[in-house]
Amino acid sequence: MRTAEQSTSAGGAEERPGCPKRMVFGPCGGVRDDGGCEVAPHPCVFLGSPLPRWTDPTPPAPPPVAGGLLDRAGTGPVVLTDLTVHPFDPASVRAVVAALAPVSDGLLVGEHQNRPDLPPTLMAQEVLAAGGRPWTTLACRDRNRVVLEQELAGLAAVGVDGVLCVTGDGRGPGVRAGVSSAFDLDGTRLAALAAAAGLTAAVPESPDAPPVPLRPQRVAEKERAGARLCVLNHVAGPARLAAFTAAARAAGATLPFLASVAVYTDERSARVLQAFPGLHLDDAAVERVLAAPDPVAAGIAAAVREARALLAVPGVVGVNLSGLASDGGPAAAAAVKAEVATMIREDA
Repeated sequence: MRTAEQSTSAGGAEERPGCPKRMVFGPCGGVRDDGGCEVAPHPCVFLGSPLPRWTDPTPPAPPPVAGGLLDRAGTGPVVLTDLTVHPFDPASVRAVVAALAPVSDGLLVGEHQNRPDLPPTLMAQEVLAAGGRPWTTLACRDRNRVVLEQELAGLAAVGVDGVLCVTGDGRGPGVRAGVSSAFDLDGTRLAALAAAAGLTAAVPESPDAPPVPLRPQRVAEKERAGARLCVLNHVAGPARLAAFTAAARAAGATLPFLASVAVYTDERSARVLQAFPGLHLDDAAVERVLAAPDPVAAGIAAAVREARALLAVPGVVGVNLSGLASDGGPAAAAAVKAEVATMIREDA
């Protein structure tokens, strides 16, 4: 049985009964369009008001890393590119970083629900050694608080540009079946720990995941916890993004936003993004790309158009090139993302 100390945090806020991720500051970004929980067969327990509020003091903001993504965002749009590599393969990391680092302001090292990989600190070391600036995703799913604190200390020691603090998706079907999940913390509480460790904390938000009206306030609460950057999940277009960022500002958020750009060039890379809970793509644009005589060229052009439109939204300082990009493997995916990033940077 958990004690009161284990279930209560941040000014008396408590775990919401029925949340399988044991979240205090929910909901997560994976709420399904019908309001269903991503993990359990019932509605998300955070659908109704009020949202839990962060009432602890906000940790001091560390200065942006000199020459890093946030530093560069002060002078023009930045590009944060997802790193897609073969798992447990340092050579793959080095090859992909070599392709992407010259055209990216940061590389987002993910934590995938269906593909376990090297520990975050080791991945960050590999990216740094290959010449990249890592933004390392740290998820609460598979780590208790002690291990999360160890990883934060390690990431601070190796010198990452920032940490994307996430609660974590439910583990993919059939992936390490029978292995328990931890969820000692959620992404908001992890952001506070990251900031206290002297790291620049980024957080995600899903504008179009239920409960949609409460999502802007979540950004403000995460900023109060210590977040200094918000990476927004995919939305169907710039008008929806602008409405969300304006609502977040009205709720008190002042941090900068990165907008996710969908990068796909074939059936698999498109459908994986479309199927993910909480994400909304321009479905008509997807079908145009897939029906094009040259889907690779069409997908690159579509991603560049989307990036240009999203960068025009107030408060958006850059884009996150997100997605598998290609079913042809990490090298092909890196080539696609590098081309997209190059074209975006040429506009800057």
